[in-house]
Amino acid sequence: MVDFLMRIANLCRKELLTILKDPATRAILVAPALLQSLVFGYGATYDLTNVPYALLDQSRNGASSELIAHLDSTGVFHRVATLRSQADIREVIDTEQALLVIQIPANFEQQLSAGQTTTIQLILDARNSNTAGSAAGYVSAVVERYNAELRTRAGAGAPPSPLVIESRAWFNPNLETRWNLLPGMIAALSMLQTLLLTALSVAREREQGTFDQLLVTPMSPLEIMIGKALPPVLVGLVQSSLILLVALFWFRIPMAGSLVTLYTGLVFFTVASVGIGLSISAVSANMQQAMLYAFVLLMPLMLLSGLTTPVRNMPHVLQVATLANPLRFAIDLVQRVYLEGVGLGTVWHNLIPLAVIAAITLPLAAWLFRNRLV
Repeated sequence: MVDFLMRIANLCRKELLTILKDPATRAILVAPALLQSLVFGYGATYDLTNVPYALLDQSRNGASSELIAHLDSTGVFHRVATLRSQADIREVIDTEQALLVIQIPANFEQQLSAGQTTTIQLILDARNSNTAGSAAGYVSAVVERYNAELRTRAGAGAPPSPLVIESRAWFNPNLETRWNLLPGMIAALSMLQTLLLTALSVAREREQGTFDQLLVTPMSPLEIMIGKALPPVLVGLVQSSLILLVALFWFRIPMAGSLVTLYTGLVFFTVASVGIGLSISAVSANMQQAMLYAFVLLMPLMLLSGLTTPVRNMPHVLQVATLANPLRFAIDLVQRVYLEGVGLGTVWHNLIPLAVIAAITLPLAAWLFRNRLV
């Protein structure tokens, strides 16, 4: 029994020494855990701390001002626009200036003074159903406190709920989570496979000893890069198409936009993802390193994409970091095309950072093919 335990202990010691003797491996064991814990702590939050809203106050009197003062005093809501007509609502929602619009009717104060129940309308941007639902809950809590004050002032003659909220959710009428999650998955899930596939491509050849043979062929690094990039791009587009078919025909989520616009954005996104994957592969000595680097990178990319938690709720430094994340722009593009039905003229600003990321990572990968660091 003692010999058995000694053999087990010696084997464990040998494995630990193998893992810890390499300084790079020690850093990989510690640094990603610390980094990801910080990213999760700051980025993965469903708490709303910054809710931009627009106000359409058709009453413009003391009662409406008092209600808005209650809203502003929470520290969560801040007004980004004061609208003049209902025609202005679409612009602030479509351009994501405001997460919600509060519309107060012209007879707001008269109905409250008469002891009648009155209604305010809440228009939500439901492209992110979690955020929209949370914002609606915050507004409801504010309105309930306002109702309590009105009942206290009016005494026994006040109606149970003097003020009622009428909510309308744009782009996702029933606030179903899958309506914003699945369109985002068209980009997110394909990135998982595309990044891993490209990260392993050069590392696999290097591990098998065929990479040096590839470098001495008449092919230029650019040609090698193109040959390595095209198959993952095609695979990524096929995977995106499969997820799109699932969303359309299995979950019956209607698509409002154009397939041409959608696939134009997906091509830009997939090429940018392949550039990141090839850069990882070019600096990896073997497949194990490539997989480790890819998995370390994937978690922050997913977390900082805005898929589940809004980018506007993250600290400013993380919002800046998301500018280097192609998934952030792809998810915004896909959701807007899928749910809103917008065209290229509206989402072109998402294509520019994707093109910039591809223009940086692909030449970097080509340079690393010739000037290997490992």
